[in-house]
Amino acid sequence: MGAKKRPAAYANDQYGQVETAARGFGAGSGNLKVLSRLLGLNIGQRGHEIIIPGDASPEKALTARKVIEALSAMAAGGGHPSEWDTECLLSLARNHPEVDLLEYTRPLVNPHLSRKQVAAKNPAQRLYLEAIGQNDLVFGLGPAGTGKTYLAVAMAVAALAEERVSRIIITRPAVEAGERLGFLPGDLAEKIDPYLRPIYDALDDLIPYEKYVKLSERRVIEVAPLAFMRGRTLSEAFVILDEAQNCTREQMKMFLTRLGPGSKAVVTGDPGQSDLPGSFPAGLREAVTILEGIEGIAFCRFGAADVVRHRLVRKIIEAYDKASAEKSEK
Repeated sequence: MGAKKRPAAYANDQYGQVETAARGFGAGSGNLKVLSRLLGLNIGQRGHEIIIPGDASPEKALTARKVIEALSAMAAGGGHPSEWDTECLLSLARNHPEVDLLEYTRPLVNPHLSRKQVAAKNPAQRLYLEAIGQNDLVFGLGPAGTGKTYLAVAMAVAALAEERVSRIIITRPAVEAGERLGFLPGDLAEKIDPYLRPIYDALDDLIPYEKYVKLSERRVIEVAPLAFMRGRTLSEAFVILDEAQNCTREQMKMFLTRLGPGSKAVVTGDPGQSDLPGSFPAGLREAVTILEGIEGIAFCRFGAADVVRHRLVRKIIEAYDKASAEKSEK
């Protein structure tokens, strides 16, 4: 019996074959087009075969191969790699050439509950996920767009699916960042709801709506303002405090002392972006100072290089950081 035909691709002779699957190329080969544009290579396609130009530099050819193999692995695992996935994998390959990209294609969330596969996009996210798995209290600190909240919600969904917790509770402070709640229409719940919208967005992305509604009605998943946490004991729960930079000292202490037996908590926030009035001490900064070094509590820090939103977001954050640094030097 002849050898089984390999399902994959051709690259230049120097780098051999690139195993891939057509689904990894994206609709209209969009993933390959993105990779070609960002690498400055004319990567071709012939059916299920990929052709990396023979005159490509060794570094670019190897990077292209790594990304294509990772996209193939995602597709083989049942995923549908997007152009955004391609950008994230390329950024990872460029900024961390020592890592194995295939390690970043493995899904995180139990597919029986989630409708989307979630994996770490960079080493900072991977360390964050490992910290959440190994500690009862984790602080995710850094700028917007680094995946702090989204990954925490994904880990909560996975814990619920695997019955390691019996409920998910997600909360954030409702701080008026230049707006006035009193002038918004509706009752108190309707006024507060917009402040919780980012959390609902993450849940919508991870759990089918019908399933979420059922879990919410049974109070298995609860999303509420931080003020509603006072006086409660949260047992056997995965608890997430989002936008913690807007917590006062008293609110932060109140939240951290709500944890009961069998619970796990993740606190996310950007200490440099507080919307608190100047007269209120920032609870997140104080908590980091007071709690660092305590066993069972982990601190994960993200930077502008870890942003996984649109690639312009990273440049925008870096530009603002540079302007702030120049202003402080004057």
